[in-house]
Amino acid sequence: MKFAVLVFPGSNCDIDCYKAVEDAIGEEVDYVWHTATDLSAYDCILVPGGFSYGDYLRCGAISRFAPVMNEVAKAAEQGKYILGICNGFQILTEAGLLPGALIRNMSLKFRCHDTVLKVANADTPFTRDYAPGEEIVIPIAHGEGNYYCDEETLASLQANNQIVFTYGSNPNGSLGDIAGICNEGGNVIGMMPHPERAVDSLLGSEDGKRMFTSILKAWRDRHDAAAIR
Repeated sequence: MKFAVLVFPGSNCDIDCYKAVEDAIGEEVDYVWHTATDLSAYDCILVPGGFSYGDYLRCGAISRFAPVMNEVAKAAEQGKYILGICNGFQILTEAGLLPGALIRNMSLKFRCHDTVLKVANADTPFTRDYAPGEEIVIPIAHGEGNYYCDEETLASLQANNQIVFTYGSNPNGSLGDIAGICNEGGNVIGMMPHPERAVDSLLGSEDGKRMFTSILKAWRDRHDAAAIR
């Protein structure tokens, strides 16, 4: 399996994502600059956290127009796995690959600490190694992590089981305590907490490691099924 870690001007969690892939599952991984126009070699695309383009206009609003995002959209349509973390989640919503928006934390303060998440949907390629309803510890670090959508969109997310993670104690005012969602196909996930910062007990938690093992298992199952056909 081959991973791409996108790099935008201002990304600061790209190295964390790269090392998480190396340390958690030992698969091949590359940094891919925001000007790239071909992602066909990759099976999973990680859109990392940080402050792409300094968060000018809105978080992710400029990155959404980077050339590589056209390729991310194509990869999503092809069913490839895409994980947007923190600023990556913001970019995916700005690009229309996930519904809703991330706005200022209700406290108007930057929040940086461990948080308890509930696994609301364990039936995705990213969460299959978790138990339904399991509580895990994953750190957050954001000032604009307050998830918002209209009532119709929220009803759709709930009906389609697209809410993947919820907060045990809401740190930012997110609607419905939402910490992470997926698209209807389940192959694109965005979340504000940082699983790449929770892959080793030395970091305070290794609960994020299973996101990466889940992705690898999902890819292997798909790859094996394709080989049989």
